[in-house]
Amino acid sequence: MIVITTHKNTDFDALAAVIAGTLLYPGAIGVVPKMVNKNVDQFLSTHKTAFNIVLPNEIDPEKVEKLVIVDTSQWRRLDRMETLRKRDDLPIHVWDHHLQGGDIEASWQCIERVGATVTLMVRELRRRNIALSPLDSTVLLIGLYEDTGQLSYPSTCSEDALAAHYLLENGADLNVASFFLNPPYEEAQKDILFQLLESTEKFTHRKTSFAINILELKQKVPMLPAIVNMYRKLINTEAVFVIFINNESTCTVIGRSDSNRIDVNTILAHFGGGGHPGAASATIKTLHFQPDDIKDKIISIIRDNKVNSAVVADLMSYPVTMVDADVPMREVREIMEKENIRGILVGTEDKLEGIIVLWDFKKVKQDRQWQAPVKAFMIRNVETIAPDLDPAQAARMMVRKNIGHLPVEHDGMIIGIITRTDILTYFYDMLPE
Repeated sequence: MIVITTHKNTDFDALAAVIAGTLLYPGAIGVVPKMVNKNVDQFLSTHKTAFNIVLPNEIDPEKVEKLVIVDTSQWRRLDRMETLRKRDDLPIHVWDHHLQGGDIEASWQCIERVGATVTLMVRELRRRNIALSPLDSTVLLIGLYEDTGQLSYPSTCSEDALAAHYLLENGADLNVASFFLNPPYEEAQKDILFQLLESTEKFTHRKTSFAINILELKQKVPMLPAIVNMYRKLINTEAVFVIFINNESTCTVIGRSDSNRIDVNTILAHFGGGGHPGAASATIKTLHFQPDDIKDKIISIIRDNKVNSAVVADLMSYPVTMVDADVPMREVREIMEKENIRGILVGTEDKLEGIIVLWDFKKVKQDRQWQAPVKAFMIRNVETIAPDLDPAQAARMMVRKNIGHLPVEHDGMIIGIITRTDILTYFYDMLPE
């Protein structure tokens, strides 16, 4: 028997990956944890019999000949798989798009940086030319859309879009997808949202806005991740962390951010959590951390710069090439050609007098002007930027001022330079390996 399973608190990407697995591994049984997200539970209540899926207690571990794990690579996130973990003779396959690593030693794995695990499995379904029914395609599309924010999250890649195209070609129903991706809010969810809005604690770090909140749950409330995501949008911060007190023994922390610059997954990994740079969660025993301790530690992690939030200093070039104001233009041109740069600062680190860029060479109309000092052609009023600002602020300044170079200034000293190319390289992920 081949078993395909996934993580507890199963979301639609995990469910879709399990169902895709039953197509890729003929005769396999999908094992869905008892704890699933509200929209997944709603879907399974009407569609479960259409797929070959069961609960963990419905399988005989001794009859399992191969274990396929999707959307996670951590044993602790699986539901009642401890018996299989102890078996040394069991082949294990892992399909996952989380790159933070885990403790499952797989005999085979497919782990790549894409927006959703189901994207990897759609690739293989296409390669094998396995037929998909409209229902199969719809479930897989819901999983893909949920984990990529309908192809809008920063983690989305071109292969996710290609997979969505393929699923739509195979009859995926967008009306059904929309219903399960955007379920209506009930009074319990609205109450939670209003309570969060009334007690928000905001703080700023490195020009980035954060919010953190502690809320005691009076009852089990479904769709908490969706509520937190809506909460972040309403209070207009770049990242939020909500600590939900479940009971006397556990808390659940849900983190959401608007981009990969704020890696909430890295932060919550300190508590044994998991997820994505833009969406992560952790369940924490109060024996180890009280709610206020969790809040303080999250703030400490952020302020200690243990979070992936790039600033100008991370992207700038240094040391900076500088010349004296009396250096001839011909020599400036030779320096640019030799160092393969497009701009040179004029002056000293503590006294910036100007900047000369490749475009300024157009001002040289006669050959004798190449002997003239650079101060005759340089730009004198030079915009500078602080090293702790966000790259997006540097980009906005460049657009507003129509400039391609920004010297980086700290305590009256020029410590580096950031260019339009540096910004484009960062935002479009063109950094060399």
